[in-house]
Amino acid sequence: AAMQRFLGPLLCLWALRLPAGTGAAARGLDVASYRERVRAMFYHAYEHYLESAFPYDELRPLTCDGQDTWGSFSLTLIDALDTLLILGNVSEFQRVVNVLQEGVDFDIDVNASVFETNIRVVGGLLSAHLLSRKAGVEVEAGWPCSGPLLRMAEEAARKLLPAFQTPTGMPYGTVNLLHGVNPGETPVTCTAGIGTFIVEFATLSHLTGDPVFEDVARKALKALWKNRSDIGLVGNHIDVITAKWVAQDAGIGAGVDSYFEYLVKGAILLQDKELMSMFLEYNKAIKNYTKFDDWYLWVQMYKGTVSMPVFQSLEAYWPGLQSLIGDVDNAMRTFLNYYTVWKQFGGLPEFYNIPQGYTVDKREGYPLRPELIESAMYLYRATRDPTLLELGRDAVESIEKISKVDCGFATIKDLRDHRLDNRMESFFLAETVKYLYLLFDPDNFIHNDGSYFDVVVTPYGECVLNAGGYIFNTEAHPIDPAALHCCRKRKEEQWEVEDLMREFYSRKKTKKFTLKRAPDHGEGENAKDSEDGSSEKAGQKRNSKKSSHSLLSCPSQSFNSKLAVLGQVFLDNT
Repeated sequence: AAMQRFLGPLLCLWALRLPAGTGAAARGLDVASYRERVRAMFYHAYEHYLESAFPYDELRPLTCDGQDTWGSFSLTLIDALDTLLILGNVSEFQRVVNVLQEGVDFDIDVNASVFETNIRVVGGLLSAHLLSRKAGVEVEAGWPCSGPLLRMAEEAARKLLPAFQTPTGMPYGTVNLLHGVNPGETPVTCTAGIGTFIVEFATLSHLTGDPVFEDVARKALKALWKNRSDIGLVGNHIDVITAKWVAQDAGIGAGVDSYFEYLVKGAILLQDKELMSMFLEYNKAIKNYTKFDDWYLWVQMYKGTVSMPVFQSLEAYWPGLQSLIGDVDNAMRTFLNYYTVWKQFGGLPEFYNIPQGYTVDKREGYPLRPELIESAMYLYRATRDPTLLELGRDAVESIEKISKVDCGFATIKDLRDHRLDNRMESFFLAETVKYLYLLFDPDNFIHNDGSYFDVVVTPYGECVLNAGGYIFNTEAHPIDPAALHCCRKRKEEQWEVEDLMREFYSRKKTKKFTLKRAPDHGEGENAKDSEDGSSEKAGQKRNSKKSSHSLLSCPSQSFNSKLAVLGQVFLDNT
């Protein structure tokens, strides 16, 4: 039983593995060809970011220049880092790690989104830190419990801690990285901006030994739970000082989404039944009050009456989440609803009026979001249904046809006439391209079913890494859950892990397990460098219980929470 608890999150992708040759072959889709087209998409965008926008946060693809958007962190570079490794480009990964160490400074007088800085910067740095050894980076003694990227992630997270100093424990939405929370800062924060920290902050606490990060994240999660309505729903925006709901629309989309995601992911990452129980209670209320014909509407959080009969593109993460708690049939039905919208427009408009079957005024755009693709990836792992690959195919074709320009890929301002906007958000490289690539690359190391792994020696004993079961944060940055067991400070926990390792090797010998050590760095398809000529550019421009399985036994999916309305409070007349 102890062995199952230890290795469960790492090995459970076996349960999602279906016989090879199903799905794609059934309909003749050339998976390898689409995988290479996705790779080319990444480098077209990435190279032009380096050429025209670095060191700014984002590329402006229509004017071939850059802009700072979320805090002046060279954000696209941080967001794209682990995607480089997933594509197999270890040399560029190594070079960018050096660039970031030399060039990123968090001691700046900038007002930054607490939410966005956490998911993009802290999450991106933590993921890169945990993948560094796999990417051939020469790690320091004590890794993964120490390292320069871990120190950067910790520094960035500490800049966010003043936001949590409220009577409720729910954080402000904005913090000045140099001075803390500004006097007069609005106390109104969206629900997702309060409940989307446990993955990154718990990882930090376990790696560094400082419990403050996990403690504040848990307090914020529980504050939202405490303030749910009598019918079990949460609203969209809340006053973090008074705990009064300012926007009382309840749903699964913008402003709320990643709160639900992180209850599931926190439960899996930390093997925490309380967090999973919270989500399952919410899930009941969501089904009771917001679900209609496999669509999810917005309702008044106290009454359950419909307030907005719309589908938001950010809600498209939900089928992936359903699949990961075992509700695959419902997940597919909802996914197919969303896919019909994609086929209608060649993308998902930000808002879609369900009764009218058309876009909502001023919400007709598609900023190349990943959510539907992400759900397709997770559902394909679970079902091998070729329809999911067809969504990937359609996404590649649409994005290339509508969005590709000379200097990258541009946000689609209006799906009706294909007008473009001069922005390429960093999540395009962090999430959209990554999920597309993983959908078409069944043998990627991210999909490891536990058949190979690394054993590393830390100051606290041996631990297993890179055995799979990666948990994506809401910006698609993968976290290895096993790493949280590598840096335990208490001696009895060290002994427990060592006992589990001995048991594991004993069982391996007696039962002839097929598990094997991972190949050395540089072996295998995904360790090959890309031949794209991007490796010289970024640094040059710095100056310009009883059941057969538990809901806690499988890794959660990632789904994005960049708000379609950027913090706007939903009103009845929206």
